[in-house]
Amino acid sequence: MDKAYIEETKKALEKLLPPESIEILDQADVRCLFKSRPQQAHKGDFGHALLYAGSHGMAGAAILSARACLRSGVGLLTVCTPSCNNDILQISVPQAMTIPADDLYANPDISRYNAIGAGPGLGKADSQTAVLDKLLKTATCPMVLDADALNIISLNSHMLEYVPAGSVMTPHPGELARLTGISKDWNEMIAKALDLAENTGITVIVKGAPSVTVTPQRKAFINTTGNNGMATAGSGDVLTGIVLALLAQGYSALHAAVVAAFIHGLAGDKAAQELSAIAMTSADIITHLPNAWLEMTENR
Repeated sequence: MDKAYIEETKKALEKLLPPESIEILDQADVRCLFKSRPQQAHKGDFGHALLYAGSHGMAGAAILSARACLRSGVGLLTVCTPSCNNDILQISVPQAMTIPADDLYANPDISRYNAIGAGPGLGKADSQTAVLDKLLKTATCPMVLDADALNIISLNSHMLEYVPAGSVMTPHPGELARLTGISKDWNEMIAKALDLAENTGITVIVKGAPSVTVTPQRKAFINTTGNNGMATAGSGDVLTGIVLALLAQGYSALHAAVVAAFIHGLAGDKAAQELSAIAMTSADIITHLPNAWLEMTENR
């Protein structure tokens, strides 16, 4: 990320927050947040995540998010998706288990999951709204909400009160506007994001150049990785998968958000270096996640 954009963002935030409430995150800051992984461990030690994603014609969003989650250290992943996508998911992401959305709605036993992600490629039909509503009312574990989960909530604002403590939202500016109203400029948008986080207790990653994570305590964390090649279909789905994996492993909402944003951007930078920002796709971000994690974890 261009340093000029970082400094401009910091100066803009200083109009909204005291300097001590703003932090620019570099690699050393983020590396300190990593949880250690014990040598003697099994998959249950790294969490079981549930991903509610995909709809007819949108299986790709679920696949991208699932692959990113599995590339970010989660022990087990179950993808809840419409039956029409089941075979596609089983072939494309064989490491993940699947459950039909209708089955989850009929029997919402989600006690086995350590974190839940919802939104990528979901659509806003009544059936998806009903399942999301039931998930929100049943869940006690943290959630990450993105894309159509946010769009559904913007149409059903009462759902916000059911979002579990320790959850994360990952809106782009358009999704944030649907939740909080259209802003006249960047400062007003971030001010609304700060109010949203404070009023709901939800950590919010405002995706952009750069992405900014805001907390219920009215603090802001500026991400320093990423590039304009990441402005491509599916990039947000990848971020959702990374956040979900970290929440399932026991990271706090803040730490899951800032680590995920940094790793997502770092993988995107590595993809752009190899392929160019013009040619890269969101799948290339996932391809470069292993090298991003390796860079951040070596010599710790």
